[in-house]
Amino acid sequence: MTSLWNNNNDIPAKSSSRQFTRRSFALGTGGALAVACLGGAVKLVGSESLVRPPGGQDEDAFIAACLRCEKCREVCPRGMVAPAPLEKGLLNTRTPMANFKLGWCDFCQEDYNGEPQCLKVCPTEALKLPPDATPETVIIGKAYIVEDWCLGWQLKGCRICVDECPYEALEVDSYDRAIVIYDKCNGCGLCENVCVSMIHTSLTPHADDRAITIKPVEIVEKLLEGHLDEGSRGGERS
Repeated sequence: MTSLWNNNNDIPAKSSSRQFTRRSFALGTGGALAVACLGGAVKLVGSESLVRPPGGQDEDAFIAACLRCEKCREVCPRGMVAPAPLEKGLLNTRTPMANFKLGWCDFCQEDYNGEPQCLKVCPTEALKLPPDATPETVIIGKAYIVEDWCLGWQLKGCRICVDECPYEALEVDSYDRAIVIYDKCNGCGLCENVCVSMIHTSLTPHADDRAITIKPVEIVEKLLEGHLDEGSRGGERS
């Protein structure tokens, strides 16, 4: 261990930990001020819209209350909650988002008798639902199919998402192609989780993009109205 005493004259040397603490405080304070100043600008230009765990659909209230503590991620029995990376936007960074490549949301019906654990452990009620909420009435997001990527829409007979949907929110048309029944879709994410389209057709090794994905409701509405490109991450069509 490095001595805090000067070997030459026995005068106490300056503690490097104290110097570090002061430096960290200065840097941290400056960083906090920078974030505070940038926060308004980031809000104006907009962060990417994300699919949140149940109870986080009021985005303004959610962002204001979320501590980024990751307790919801830790307790999710299906493993579908993940911290948002920086590229999702400064205000979104490390807030919980749904990653349906990892799992899907069954509202904890199988493991906890329908009591969503993410809501139970949230210390600030950033995730909050009314007492009478049910999986059918809580809309996490909506499914959207990129037809050019979908094996079924390429007439290759794939209907995995249709067969797996627990809410009968997907059906096939006369050509056996999957279509979304939006009134029944609550965004549980099982369709995205089981989709194999790009895994089998992409030329990129280990590609895991899906032809059917869950998006925020407002994004799906814009896509259906033609205001967004299918490959858009939230930006409006120019």
